[in-house]
Amino acid sequence: MAGVMATGAANLNMNILARETADFTSFRPVFLRGNSQGLSSASSLCDTRISADSKQKKPWISRKQNGNRSTVVSPRAVSDTFNELTCLDPVASRSVLGIILGGGAGTRLYPLTKKRAKPAVPLGANYRLIDIPVSNCINSNISKIYVLTQFNSASLNRHLSRAYSSNMGSYKDEGFVEVLAAQQSPENPNWFQGTADAVRQYLWLFEEQQVMEFLILAGDHLYRMDYQKFIQAHRETNADITVAALPMDEKRATAFGLMKIDNEGRITEFSEKPTGEQLRAMMVDTTILGLDEERAKEMPYIASMGIYVVSKDAMMKLLREQFPHANDFGSEVIPGATSIGMAVQAYLYDGYWEDIGTIEAFYNANLGITKKPIPDFSFYDRSAPIYTQSRFLPPSKMLDADVTDSVIGEGCVIKNCQIRHSVVGLRSWISEGAIIEDALLMGADYYETDDERSLLSNKGGVPIGIGKDSHVKRAIIDKNARIGANVKIINKDNVQEAARETDGYFIKSGIVTVIKDALIPSGTVI
Repeated sequence: MAGVMATGAANLNMNILARETADFTSFRPVFLRGNSQGLSSASSLCDTRISADSKQKKPWISRKQNGNRSTVVSPRAVSDTFNELTCLDPVASRSVLGIILGGGAGTRLYPLTKKRAKPAVPLGANYRLIDIPVSNCINSNISKIYVLTQFNSASLNRHLSRAYSSNMGSYKDEGFVEVLAAQQSPENPNWFQGTADAVRQYLWLFEEQQVMEFLILAGDHLYRMDYQKFIQAHRETNADITVAALPMDEKRATAFGLMKIDNEGRITEFSEKPTGEQLRAMMVDTTILGLDEERAKEMPYIASMGIYVVSKDAMMKLLREQFPHANDFGSEVIPGATSIGMAVQAYLYDGYWEDIGTIEAFYNANLGITKKPIPDFSFYDRSAPIYTQSRFLPPSKMLDADVTDSVIGEGCVIKNCQIRHSVVGLRSWISEGAIIEDALLMGADYYETDDERSLLSNKGGVPIGIGKDSHVKRAIIDKNARIGANVKIINKDNVQEAARETDGYFIKSGIVTVIKDALIPSGTVI
C-alpha cells in the first residue's frame, strides 16, 4: 500500500456513500454492468457459475450469503467496488490469458521514457504503471499474464521479475507474469509494428495455452476494474470480441476510437480517432448507457478504452486469415471485424479511467490521488489492492516538517520543510527550508549515506534529493535527480514548451520535468 497519507485523503469518511448491492445490477442489460468493479475475493464468497457453453440460453446465477450477515466492503469513498459477486466456469485462472501491451517509444511522455519503457514509469509514490493492469488481473483471478515490450525494457523486466516472478505460480494454477520482447525471426524480420502485429508475432506461443479468451490490455492506463465481469459479459452475449467502452466528451473524443451501438450493446460502427465531420457523425445519445440527460449532453460519444476480450478462435481467424497484414487493433482489426459481421460487443465502464499518454495527463493523474475528501484514484481499496515490488524500506521520517494534502512514499527523509499538495516518491531526501508544492517527486533508486552526502557537499557536489531552501512548484522531479541549494524550479516566465535536455530538464504544458539522474546546480532558477 502507499506509504503515508497526509491530512485529507487518509482520513476519508467511511460513510460518505452507501454500499451498492448486487440487486442494483441484477436487472440491467449485460453491456451496462461495467461500472461494477468487483471483489478480489469473489470466488470464495459465491457459487455463481457463468458457463462458456451456455449458447442460446441465459446462464443461471445463484448467490449464497454468509449466514444472516451481508458482506462488508469499502464504500465508494475509498473503493470503486460494488458488492456484486461474479464467478466464471471455467474459472478465469484456467480459461483466460492476459496480454499486456507495453506500448511504443512513449515520445509524448519523454523525458520520463528516456531510460525506461512507458509501463515502467513510477506512479503514486510507491508503484509503477505496469502494476495497475497486473494487479487488476490478479484481483480478477487471472494468473497467466504476458507483457509485450519493445523499447527500453530493462527496468520493466527487472521490476516484474522482482515483484511477481516468485509468487504467481502454484501446482494447480500455473500462474506467471512473463515478459516477451520484440524479436526478429526468419518468418518476420521486423519489430512490432503495432498492437495487433505484436500479438500476431507471438500467436504461436499464445495458442499453446489451453484458454478460451485472450484479454488484451494496455500498460499505461490508470483504473480499477474487475475483468471477470468483463469476461462474463463476453460469454453471456456470445461475442467474438468485446470492447470496453466509456462515455466521452467532445474535447477528448478525437484521441480515441469511437463507436455506435444498438440496444443490445452490439457495435454497429467504429471510427478510430475521427475529426471534423467524421467526429460529429459519431455523436450518439449516451442516455442508452444509463447517463442522465445532463451528462449525456456533456459526453455525447462512446469511446473505446483500448481493452478487449477476444475469443481464442476469433483471434486466430482475424490475425491469420481475415487481416494478416493489419498492425493495429483499434484502427484496423476492430472496424474490420465489425464490417465482416463478427459479433463485436461493447461493455460499459463508467468508473475513473485515465490514459497516461502525456506529461500533463501523467502529472494530473498523480496529483489526483491527493484530492480530498475523495481522491480520483485510491490505492486504499482493501478488496482490490494494487501490488508492487516488496522493497523492505523503513518508514518515512519527517522531522519538523509541515506536510498537508500529500502522499509520502516509503523510506523518505524529510527535514524542516513545507510540502503541500504533492506526491513524494520512495527514498526521497528533502532538506531544511525547502518548499514543495503541487509537485511530483519520484524519489531515488538507492540511498546515499550521511558520509557520502557530506563528502559530496564538501567537494562542491550535490547529493541526491532536494537541497536546502529550494523551491519546487508544479514540476516533476524524476528519480535520482540532484537539486542543489537555493534552486527555484517554479517556471517563473510561464513557459509552456521548452527542450533543455543539456541543462537537465524539459517543459511541457507548462510543467517542468527534471530528467532522471540530472544535476541542477545550486542557485539555478528555472
